[in-house]
Amino acid sequence: MGLIQKFFFKTLGDHRGSLVSIESEQNVPFGLRRVFYIFATQEGVVRGLHAHRRLRQVAVCLSGSCRFILDDGKKREEVVLDKPSEGLLIDRMVWNEMHDFTPGCVLLVLADDHYDESEYIRDYGCFLKAVENAA
Repeated sequence: MGLIQKFFFKTLGDHRGSLVSIESEQNVPFGLRRVFYIFATQEGVVRGLHAHRRLRQVAVCLSGSCRFILDDGKKREEVVLDKPSEGLLIDRMVWNEMHDFTPGCVLLVLADDHYDESEYIRDYGCFLKAVENAA
């Protein structure tokens, strides 16, 4: 299985518009403990540039688009998120980078735990060593 694991959320709607429901442990593969969103990212800015030791996340681009690079220390894969009915799993011990935010992009992130700075690996070299030590 590749690094890119997308979820396709059921879209409901009629002449008034559309609705997507996101439910903990239903159409997201874990319980939700934290939700945040990224917006107003300036042109040329790269976000992410880290991995999490234990945290799992699902990213959903609610508006606009951005490009993700996911890296497990052995392979790198890229994907563009551009549909509010698609979610991208960012698993534990996967380096993630976000590039090419379009103007007006709003990126929602659903996480399985609360914020904990000690959980982050922010140096790519340290990330590669952690992957090697885990093998």
